[in-house]
Amino acid sequence: MTLAPGLRAQLLIMVEVEDTAKKVGSGDVPVLATPRLLALAEAATVQAVEKHLAPGETSVGTRVELEHLAASPLGTHVQVGVELTEVDGRRLVFAFEAHDKHAVVGRGTIERIIVDRAKFLARTQRVTG
Repeated sequence: MTLAPGLRAQLLIMVEVEDTAKKVGSGDVPVLATPRLLALAEAATVQAVEKHLAPGETSVGTRVELEHLAASPLGTHVQVGVELTEVDGRRLVFAFEAHDKHAVVGRGTIERIIVDRAKFLARTQRVTG
C-alpha cells in the first residue's frame, strides 16, 4: 500500500435534473442536492486511492462533515477536489472542496476505512442473513 497524505483527485460535473434536490428528494428546488454533492466528494476519494490499495482491498465511508455553502442551478459546472490529509493505519481522512465559476459550493472532510472486500461483504451477509 502506497497511501500517503497529498494524494488528490478531482471530478467535474454539470448539474443535471438527476442531481437536483427536487429529483433526489432532499428538497423541492432544482439545484444541486446536498446528498449528490456528498456522493461526488466520496467518489473522488475512491478515485484518489483506488490504485494505491492492495488487491482485494477497498475503502468504505465512516464519517462525513459537510458544509453546503452555495446553490448550483441546472447547467452549472461543479468541480469537486479531494486531498488525502491523514493516514492512520487503515483510517484515511480527506479534505474536499467543491466550486463553480462563481463560488465555493461546499467543503468538508470525509473519513474512510480500508477493508478487505471479501471479509467485509461476508460480514454484511451475516447481518442480513
